[in-house]
Amino acid sequence: MKKSVVIIVLLLFGYQANSQVLISLLFGDKLNSENIEFGLEGGFNFASLDGVSSKSKRYFNIGFYFDFNIKQDPTWVFNTGVIVKSTMGAKDIEVYALNDEDLDSAFEGGTIERRISYWDVPFVLKRKINDRIYIGLGGMAALRYKAKDVFIQSVIDKKDLTYELDIKDKTTALDAGLLGTFNFKLKKNTGMNIYFKYYYGLVNINKVESEGKHFNRSVYVGVGIPIGKNAKKEKEVKTDSK
Repeated sequence: MKKSVVIIVLLLFGYQANSQVLISLLFGDKLNSENIEFGLEGGFNFASLDGVSSKSKRYFNIGFYFDFNIKQDPTWVFNTGVIVKSTMGAKDIEVYALNDEDLDSAFEGGTIERRISYWDVPFVLKRKINDRIYIGLGGMAALRYKAKDVFIQSVIDKKDLTYELDIKDKTTALDAGLLGTFNFKLKKNTGMNIYFKYYYGLVNINKVESEGKHFNRSVYVGVGIPIGKNAKKEKEVKTDSK
């Protein structure tokens, strides 16, 4: 039932489900064990660009995660996974010339929204404060697969004129930085958790030297849902009681 609900929610958001996420839904219960928690996580991130005159922009993200208990000390957990749909960038960037008289005239006085799509891989060491709260510190590496500037202008209605420009050749393929996390479990030691994360990019992602250095920043807010773990525990309890 939980898997069906998650699939419906993804469809309602209007995003194409990535193959990794579908695999996670189908085989999540096989990936969980006593010392490993596997699940899906998703929510919103508020992205900004340091070094660019702009404003932060909210984007949707989704991925999967692994929490590995460190056997030597159960108060520590190693977290990793992949955010398969992640967007960085910013909005209200000043318009620049497109070397086309018609386009330059049409978007004069408009703004730009920069959208840079990544596959993100976090690696975080989390400390268990109590049965519900975890705090963590680590890093995140990202591989850029798409980047574009969306030129926006209001002609008749608000933001009714747009033009997309591919800027992959102006951005680096890789990004990396520091990642701080906070998790709150709704049930003690297991079950759904609410998370807050802050990403501080350390790599200059701008390849155009005349524009200066640009660094990704992002605040993440979302929910993590273990897949199959609770059902497996209930099955084990029933088996033991027989």
